[in-house]
Amino acid sequence: MKTKRKVEIVVISDVHLGTYGCHAEQLLTYLNSISPKKLILNGDIIDIWQFKKRYFPKSHLRVIKKIMDMATNGTEVIYITGNHDELLRKFSDLKIGNISIVDKLVLELDDKKAWVFHGDVFDISIQNAKWLAKLGGYGYDLLILMNRFVNWGLEKLGKDRYSLSKKIKESVKGAIKYISDFEEVATELAIENGYDYVICGHIHQPKMLTVENKIGKTTYLNSGDWVENFTALEYQFKRWKLYHYDKDKLRAFYADESIKEMEVKDLIAAVTVIPQKEKKNKNLGF
Repeated sequence: MKTKRKVEIVVISDVHLGTYGCHAEQLLTYLNSISPKKLILNGDIIDIWQFKKRYFPKSHLRVIKKIMDMATNGTEVIYITGNHDELLRKFSDLKIGNISIVDKLVLELDDKKAWVFHGDVFDISIQNAKWLAKLGGYGYDLLILMNRFVNWGLEKLGKDRYSLSKKIKESVKGAIKYISDFEEVATELAIENGYDYVICGHIHQPKMLTVENKIGKTTYLNSGDWVENFTALEYQFKRWKLYHYDKDKLRAFYADESIKEMEVKDLIAAVTVIPQKEKKNKNLGF
């Protein structure tokens, strides 16, 4: 039996469970390779905006089951709400067992402070024209679906995967400016408030960047996504690392066989029923 990597903190975001773009199998493989003390789900894990009863495949249910199993086995799971799962903001500060839901988080890490939030607070299109942002989400989902067919063909020909959306982002000046502005605002606010790290998701752009100005400096970290980049942030031995599934997957394992073999009805039952231990804690107010 292979030993899982012990990690102090893991941050993932923008999984978008319930959409065609979500790569749940790759995420399951990654989650099964690690044993984190703390798992931070930094927004847009379940895509409630685009949720459809007719599309929520077994692999997506397995991700939820896997996260719940990790919590049951001692991992602290913190779900930070994003814009696509903003419905969960009604339950902010709720805690059941090892799982809690919050809108933002401040961590003390080896005498340094980390400010963690999804990042949609900086998005004017979401704040002022939510319908436009949702429309853009549907368009992005369609583009990702088309990309899947393109990559299927490329893999058959023995060629590397290609990202249509990445190519568009890299070629459109407005998209480049938006990403740059997002990072600039996040780092400036972090420095002003004395945070050593600012950790975001939302823009699907994995990055580690140290920024310094006249006031001070901070390290900007973005966990990327599990739609295009398959990335996560890991904190261990007083430092952060950006995990890339495509580059680092030799350290990962396949999804749990027990979860893999479960029927859909059993998976649904597993993720909707609170274990007896957690029920006792809830009744006691823990």
